[in-house]
Amino acid sequence: MPAIRIEDVSKRYEQTQALNHIKFDVNENELFGLIGPDGAGKTTLFRIMASLILADSGSATLDGLDVVKDYKKLRTILGYMPGRFSLYQDLTVEENLRFFAGIFNTTIQENYHLIKDIYIQIEPFKKRRAGALSGGMKQKLALSCALIHKPRILLLDEPTTGVDAVSRIEFWEMLDKLKLQGITIFVSTPYMDEAARCDRIALIQNGEIMQIAKPAEVVQSYGNHLYGVKSKDMYRLVQTLRQYPACHSAYLFGEWVHLSTLQKLDEQDLQTFLHRHHFQDYSLKSIQAHIEDSFMELMNQQVNQ
Repeated sequence: MPAIRIEDVSKRYEQTQALNHIKFDVNENELFGLIGPDGAGKTTLFRIMASLILADSGSATLDGLDVVKDYKKLRTILGYMPGRFSLYQDLTVEENLRFFAGIFNTTIQENYHLIKDIYIQIEPFKKRRAGALSGGMKQKLALSCALIHKPRILLLDEPTTGVDAVSRIEFWEMLDKLKLQGITIFVSTPYMDEAARCDRIALIQNGEIMQIAKPAEVVQSYGNHLYGVKSKDMYRLVQTLRQYPACHSAYLFGEWVHLSTLQKLDEQDLQTFLHRHHFQDYSLKSIQAHIEDSFMELMNQQVNQ
């Protein structure tokens, strides 16, 4: 039996279809990522799984427990970290942790081994109010509180949003250690680079799952030819490349435009085209696709269906 089973789940907010017949399984002791931009439906799905809102249709079970019928039992085996910091700002670090331990009839000492690697980083600030912590420290405190009752499943809704790059790396290192303790982890993120840290990922956009696979398989599924193009006027460059007859898609990725073509690029033909549009100084190279490229291609296919 899978640790998490989402079966044909849909949810609508007035005119917005937040989730549209979502269906997938998460295996036991798997680090599973839900990857998509803001507004894709990630938080809605997490709130349904955490039994905070009801789906319009379909069902969700976690560790064999139905999120509607068994919501009381579910909360004893579930650790949930929402996207927004939701602990008590006026309580200290230590007081927050004791409070959440008390809710589940346990103590910090009983399950300290679960949070030790995380808590030792914020323990020097245990007398500081939670509202006065930095973003990275708040993140570590929230994760400690979600773990203090020894959950079997951990739901993390965009846990690294709004924190610095170092804290993001540290957080994913913590998740790797938690996975070794047998905890099933379901995490959402808008950051495509974090997807590679997961065992499997689901790409979601407009409330629909576009693909479920291992990160490497998502990259390998990209079937177009891909090139990086760079010049001084990047904004005009991407607009111009989209007018190139052989262009399938063109998007800005950092300091490069990723140009996708269905056939192998005729570099001389592209040079003539760019010179005609007054691009004399530019760089061009063949590049390997990343998860972002696969996501954009799947999104284009979704739009054109």
